[in-house]
Amino acid sequence: MITDLLTGLGLVAVIEGLVLALAPLRFEDILETLRQMPVQTRRNIGLAAVAVGVALVWLARYVIA
Repeated sequence: MITDLLTGLGLVAVIEGLVLALAPLRFEDILETLRQMPVQTRRNIGLAAVAVGVALVWLARYVIA
């Protein structure tokens, strides 16, 4: 269990780091776009990301494995 958690957190760190390392200016544009969005829209995007993440973990754990 803890191995899976650490693996997931490590993968998130790698992806976040790649975005910042490879396209820092584009990241600033994305942040500006997020600042201009209403709070409810940002919340909905976050909830959608959580749902996709849960679905991917479920697929990896119970369907593919």
